[in-house]
Amino acid sequence: MGLKHLTIASLATLGAVSAINTEQRPLVDWNSPPISADSSSHKPPLVDSEALQATITVDALLARAKHLFKIAHLSQDEYNRPTRVIGSKGHLGTLKYIYKTLTALGDYYTLSKQPFPAVTGAVYESRLLIDLVVVESASPMSLTPPTRGKQPVDGNLVLVANEGCHAADYPSAVKGNIAFIKRGTCPFGTKSAHAGKAGAVAAVVFNYEDGPVAGTLGTPSKDHVATFGLSGVDAAPFVAKLKAGKTLAASAYMDAEVDTIVTTNIIAQTKGRDPENCVMLGGHSDSVAEGPGINDDGSGSLTLLEVATQLTNFTVNNCVRFAWWAGEEEGLLGSDYYVDVLPAEENKKIRLFMDYDMLASPNFAYQIYDARNDVNPVGSQQLRDLYVDWYVQHGLNYTFIPFDGRSDYDGFIRHGIPGGGIATGAEGIKTKKEVALFGGEDGVPYDVCYHAICDTVSNLNLTAWELNTKLVAHSVATYARSFEGFPERTLDDASIKAADAYAKGTKYHGSKLFI
Repeated sequence: MGLKHLTIASLATLGAVSAINTEQRPLVDWNSPPISADSSSHKPPLVDSEALQATITVDALLARAKHLFKIAHLSQDEYNRPTRVIGSKGHLGTLKYIYKTLTALGDYYTLSKQPFPAVTGAVYESRLLIDLVVVESASPMSLTPPTRGKQPVDGNLVLVANEGCHAADYPSAVKGNIAFIKRGTCPFGTKSAHAGKAGAVAAVVFNYEDGPVAGTLGTPSKDHVATFGLSGVDAAPFVAKLKAGKTLAASAYMDAEVDTIVTTNIIAQTKGRDPENCVMLGGHSDSVAEGPGINDDGSGSLTLLEVATQLTNFTVNNCVRFAWWAGEEEGLLGSDYYVDVLPAEENKKIRLFMDYDMLASPNFAYQIYDARNDVNPVGSQQLRDLYVDWYVQHGLNYTFIPFDGRSDYDGFIRHGIPGGGIATGAEGIKTKKEVALFGGEDGVPYDVCYHAICDTVSNLNLTAWELNTKLVAHSVATYARSFEGFPERTLDDASIKAADAYAKGTKYHGSKLFI
């Protein structure tokens, strides 16, 4: 189909679906009724970290990965490639596989499906010309609307004042022309809407840094116009000419569309244990449209499925809640929706949230989110230190990475819930120092197949995956057994301030910039 971009934004803020308690949400019928539990009176032992870790095998993980890759091929006819992007047959097959696997575990878990509405956006073709030159590096913003009539629009390039965050920044000359806007402190969607209200026929947001602007407009607005992103290097000559008073003719073309779908989160919670104190963990069930996503995040979501399966061999003291989020690749939609509609009393029952996204990158580093109690909800640092201690005890090196809003922990931190997680790296470049710590190749991305068609079974580093799955098992077993020494949840001023400070310093929402 030549699909170039697929992007989505939650409609939860539009009130399309009322708040729900996911534990009481009626189940969607996927023709997979729960299998009855073993009637044996034998009571499994209390969960123990070493015992749970011992159940994890690379063979079981690899078998799941191969099956998931087959599921991704269900989308071949529609997308001309295997993919598990939401709305595709590959993603629907992924959801069915996860749910059917969980129902086969008997009555150990309470299962629920949480449908939520989302807006999908696809860009099929785009082109930007400035000063009679095709700007090859210009990239469409996610969730951009098309140009008028899906036809080319012409005008002059007009430099917007400041960072285009206020209506007053847009001169009258913008009307009927193409707004040229510097990236800054407000969302890209705000800039596009201001441009549209000022009468612009299109907009280009250029970076103040050398790098490109791979961003999203976020929740669609009737005021948005077709919007491109441009790197600071490529924009600089145009900025200089405009400031010198030169007139630059421009032409923009965007063939895009926006639609609405419904997708689904899956939640599994242990039965009969302390429901007031839950350890929660999640990974995302979807991939990008460009590939099958077997590392991103097949590795994390399958790790959760395997740990959930093996946990049924044990009893737990505290409730354990597993989540498989939909729409992560489109802007953390599923996890955002979950916490947005969660009542305050249910929020407080989640003692901590652990995010597991990309655990098997081929050129891996053992990465820990640098969660600290002074700037994040209290308890986040204790989780960080649990990961540190485990790596140290096993004679392994590790490195800290920032909380930057790029994965599903984001909504939990914003809602005052302690959080953290581990990863093995995405498109970032591995350094010589990291090669000394973890092996691999310097100057090469952690995952050369990040968001690409080659993110297949062969893209997985099985050593890193097995080891990190054992660490996930350790994190589950530790808190399923006891929260002794872990801070109590509070919804006090300090917690609110920490969440607000995090939100103000975050420029990503998922894999794309939003400011």
